[in-house]
Amino acid sequence: MSTIQRIVVIGPESTGKSTLCAELAQHYETMWVAEYARQYLITHGKKYTQNDLLSIAQGQWNLEEEAVNIIQSLAYKPNPFKLFIDTDMLVMKVWSEYVFGDCHEWILRAAAKQERSMYLVCAPDLPWTADELREYPDEGPRRALFHYYQDMLVHQQLPWALVKGTADQRTSIAVEEINRILG
Repeated sequence: MSTIQRIVVIGPESTGKSTLCAELAQHYETMWVAEYARQYLITHGKKYTQNDLLSIAQGQWNLEEEAVNIIQSLAYKPNPFKLFIDTDMLVMKVWSEYVFGDCHEWILRAAAKQERSMYLVCAPDLPWTADELREYPDEGPRRALFHYYQDMLVHQQLPWALVKGTADQRTSIAVEEINRILG
């Protein structure tokens, strides 16, 4: 059975996470898991509660598990198989604590159970791009969230790398870091 390297892309909104996941999946000829929150908020509306965040977290968890089940069912897969993930339970923890001041226990337990190979943290150095779901156009909250993610990862045992610059630079940096850290 092959090993699945789960590489998670995190960072504040409008930092190119989804684009980076798609480009990395294309580069490594593999799959990526989209951010469930976008799908949920488009369906249920932009106003959300802490219970909605729990539903979003559970939806994100399920998307990742579906991807893992697909990978495990493949007759041929490279060993290791790289799976790129746009957002995870650490992001859900930060989002919940930032907006509501605390976090649901289910999210905390799920965050502790996640299997991860590494994280890529996207810096908020791209221009903010408006869309109907984004909440923080000001640099202050984007920087605060970015530092929250970095601080959290410093206290983890997992490797992580900073990704910054233009979209093309981000992809190149990410590929270099993935190859350096995971081989």
